[in-house]
Amino acid sequence: MDYREIAYEAADGIATITLDRPDRLNAFTNRMRDELIDAVDRVDADDDVRVAIVTGRGRGFCAGADLGDGVDIFARTGPAEFDPVRDADGGGMVTLRLYDAVKPFIAAINGPAVGVGITMTLPMDIRLVAEGAKLGFVFARRGLIPEACSSWFLPRVVGIGQAMEWVATGRVFGAQEALAAGLVRSVHAPDELLGAARALAREIAENTSSVSVAVSRQLLWRMLGEDHPRAAHALDSRGIFALARDRDAAEGVAAFMEKRPARFPLRVSQDLPDLWGGR
Repeated sequence: MDYREIAYEAADGIATITLDRPDRLNAFTNRMRDELIDAVDRVDADDDVRVAIVTGRGRGFCAGADLGDGVDIFARTGPAEFDPVRDADGGGMVTLRLYDAVKPFIAAINGPAVGVGITMTLPMDIRLVAEGAKLGFVFARRGLIPEACSSWFLPRVVGIGQAMEWVATGRVFGAQEALAAGLVRSVHAPDELLGAARALAREIAENTSSVSVAVSRQLLWRMLGEDHPRAAHALDSRGIFALARDRDAAEGVAAFMEKRPARFPLRVSQDLPDLWGGR
């Protein structure tokens, strides 16, 4: 895909996806939606990419939906009846694709992130934020509701009480409040944020089995919807049975015994065990 509103680069096992509309504080558009989905596809398909970082160009991460045309962006000019395909929420299309990703994603929130600018990060696995960044689930102050599947993601990340407070007030809050609530993992000086995200990405890329991480990611996210740990036990058992007999486990044990870095041979594109029976 010809990227116009994001930038994509990959090196040393790490892909960096940069929201690239700095003159609009990287405000979200339908084209950005399509480019982000394509970039997630690209990350998942490339065995040389182990982990991805998402950040923003300039002084903002993402200022939410592009409201350059005012209320017309939400005006109903077409058919009055809702169509689940035609009227599907674009932010939700991005977050559903991220939920299904097999590689871990790190959000490096370098500046303001409100509306879809923050909800798009919820299915990313780890979030870091720059000092001074302002975040907000501002929908109620615009006469709207949270989108991008955030009614599912946000309570699971920070708990229902904190989620409801932020959504009901629609207020903008700072990096330290986000840290205290568990929305972000750490707060960094702006010029140190991307370096911290890359150090974390390198720890994943250089030390772990890509197949182990992919299966573990799917297990952790999918188990959020189960009502009893027996579901996890069943899938854990299948996964351990499959992986313990494969080459990555043999290499991981050998590397540990020989006190050397592991060189895991399995590839996500072709070696993932199917724990869900095709579902």
